[in-house]
Amino acid sequence: MAIRPFLRNQETPFWNRYYETMPREQLDALHLHRLRLVLRHAYDNSAFYRRKLDRAGVHSDDIRTLDDFKRRVPLLDKDEFILLQEERPPYGDTLAVPPDYVAHHCETSGTTGISLRIPYTGYDTERYGEAWCYAFWWLGVRPRDTFYFAFSWGLFAGFWSAYWGVRRLGATLYSGGGQNSEGHIRMIQKLRPTVLVSTPTYALHLAEVARKTGVDPASLSVKFTFHAGEPGPCAIPAMRRQIEEAWGARAGEMLGLAEVHALAPSCPTQQGVHVDETGCFSWSRDPATGEEAPEGGVGENIITTYVNNAQPLINYQTHDLVARYNQCECGRTWAFFKGVVLGRTDFMTTIRGTNVYQAAVENILGQIEGVSHHYQLVLTRVSGLDRMCVRAEPVPGWPAERFLELARIIEERIHQALQVRLEVELAAPGTLPRYELKTRRIIDQRPKEVRRILDRV
Repeated sequence: MAIRPFLRNQETPFWNRYYETMPREQLDALHLHRLRLVLRHAYDNSAFYRRKLDRAGVHSDDIRTLDDFKRRVPLLDKDEFILLQEERPPYGDTLAVPPDYVAHHCETSGTTGISLRIPYTGYDTERYGEAWCYAFWWLGVRPRDTFYFAFSWGLFAGFWSAYWGVRRLGATLYSGGGQNSEGHIRMIQKLRPTVLVSTPTYALHLAEVARKTGVDPASLSVKFTFHAGEPGPCAIPAMRRQIEEAWGARAGEMLGLAEVHALAPSCPTQQGVHVDETGCFSWSRDPATGEEAPEGGVGENIITTYVNNAQPLINYQTHDLVARYNQCECGRTWAFFKGVVLGRTDFMTTIRGTNVYQAAVENILGQIEGVSHHYQLVLTRVSGLDRMCVRAEPVPGWPAERFLELARIIEERIHQALQVRLEVELAAPGTLPRYELKTRRIIDQRPKEVRRILDRV
């Protein structure tokens, strides 16, 4: 049983040293045991999984190694669940618990299509929240800290799960639901929280709003900022510098999938995230060959969750491209994703033979003087080939006569770093959309039939 927060050594860098430093051999043995239990639970209680596993001719007793699991258990895609949910609302026949066990309902943001409905049992919410405690603790947050949530409450699971984490940590939470940006700044001034929770781009936007009202955000009470919902400070070092300088705080993030888990808290090194191996099993698959990707190679993250008992997800295709490593200088033995998510299989862009990842472009933009954190990557297809246009916004006050010069600098920096030339367009300051929750960076204008094919690569 986990130690209650107020009894834990406040100086230790570990939330749970036993699990965080468990040798790989023991971790793998524990995963095999849990995977067999998950398969049995899903088969016995979910009509969907019973059909799927019977069709594949595989059952929990057939899985004797982790390789058996990776190769024999069929992959699962979100579209399968969405189709069943649309046919028989709210959850189709995917549930693995009686309906009255569902304690909380969330949905995905639906940025790539119809939203997926997600049921949680009460126990699921407790386990989900535990993952956030690893993230908070590693950053330096303790139960004595106070949290301010700068977003509106809705069906978005990411920040509901952060709330479950704060509750598990034993800290105090202030909800900013219903406030506009100016209202958030006033609430922070009045309540003096030490932790700001928001999407990373909204934290930068709040800093801009504060300055416009004559408030230096670094002079406020915030000591830590924590982020989810989009690539953040551990994925984009330039963004981390901007957030930490703006708020005078230390920034962390959580890689999560609403339907799966808060699956990877940021590493104390701030160079990437560690998979929460108490809550899920992860492996990396080469999208081109279907085989397991080698250590350090880019592959699609495939996840099985131990957390969502209501609607299990087994060998689930996340479409997130990651570079997975088995060791990290921080001392934790959990799998490490350097740079967090490098791109997505459904937003994969190959320009003249070069794979271009969103995170790589974002890091370059963040290092160029005069470029704000507001930009979009527009995907099109011309004559059967993918094209990417970088649509960027200069910082306020950047001289209009220097727009063309700035566009040329962006194009040349990208070419030097990635060995490929991308189109660059500059938008007038203040004209690109602002978002409180997930910022829409990728604008995919390719034909729908092309996107359907790429989704299944």
